[in-house]
Amino acid sequence: MRLTNFWDRMKQQFGDTYAESVAKDYVLAELGGRTVDQALADGESAKRVWGAVCATFDVPDRLR
Repeated sequence: MRLTNFWDRMKQQFGDTYAESVAKDYVLAELGGRTVDQALADGESAKRVWGAVCATFDVPDRLR
């Protein structure tokens, strides 16, 4: 998964503004207690990070 695809899905799920807030502020246990932004900055793949978002939030099947 490319980062552009990741961010498109984040925005579809949360909306433009809230997607950025979720990425910056929400700590995910599936990412070892890191935020989306931290995990991506640490080199985690966008696919793995998206999987963690899907596991944490009620993401519809069409976006998974």
